Amino acid sequence: MSKLSAAVKDVFPLSTSPLVQCITNEITCESMANSLLYIDAKPVMADDAREFPAFFQQTDSLLLNLGRISPQREANIFEASRFAKMHHKPTVIDVVGLAASPLRQEMALQLMKQPPQVVKGNISEMRALCQLESHGRGVDGSSLDQSEEALTELTAALKILAADYPDTTFLATGAVDVVVNQTEACLLENGVDELDCFTGTGDIVGAMIAALLGVGLEPFPAIIAAVSYFNCCGEKAKELVPEGLADFRQATLNQLSLLMKTDWEKQVKGKMV
Repeated sequence: MSKLSAAVKDVFPLSTSPLVQCITNEITCESMANSLLYIDAKPVMADDAREFPAFFQQTDSLLLNLGRISPQREANIFEASRFAKMHHKPTVIDVVGLAASPLRQEMALQLMKQPPQVVKGNISEMRALCQLESHGRGVDGSSLDQSEEALTELTAALKILAADYPDTTFLATGAVDVVVNQTEACLLENGVDELDCFTGTGDIVGAMIAALLGVGLEPFPAIIAAVSYFNCCGEKAKELVPEGLADFRQATLNQLSLLMKTDWEKQVKGKMV
């Protein structure tokens, strides 16, 4: 068994049902909540700061998704980050739209000071975070940022960033996913193109990572497990539904509760770098 497969063995089903607090955008809220339920985690979408003193007594982890920003949402995100640090709750920051928005880039840099356990985004967003040239459009990554040369450049830049943020693990998602912390780096190679064709896939992965942190998994294996499991669900869905994106989406989500009953970890592809 490879090192990556060994890292994800016996992760699913979850040992407990962690309560994941998600401060996210309305577009994918329902998909994220249901996906957490499918893997036997529990979602709560409480984003009003007046409720944080109560909810942070109960939650096991926090997801902060920058998919929709307003002055009030920005204030609530920073307050949630503060509560998470105060109550020692592991945190995932999803830097949605960072490649297109200087405001979101500044927010991400401020949030990273806490620090979070995981910072994730698509490859174009993470290139922008690293001050590299990025071809992202809106909240979408670009294939121009995913050549072998570009991936090598990004991996090196994330290693430099990880040296400055030793308590944070970084994930850049794309056709090949890049995972980097202060001491380790890997490339994950599962997935199918159709996963880019319905909204919320990255948001779901962020929520899954938060769930795995909520059961006590360390960030590096939590990322490998969440990314690989979701991408393997997509691969299985494509086998079952070769045509029709709406049916493919439903099949992918359905596999979240089914694939864990198989030896799915044997399908994990990737390498340490």
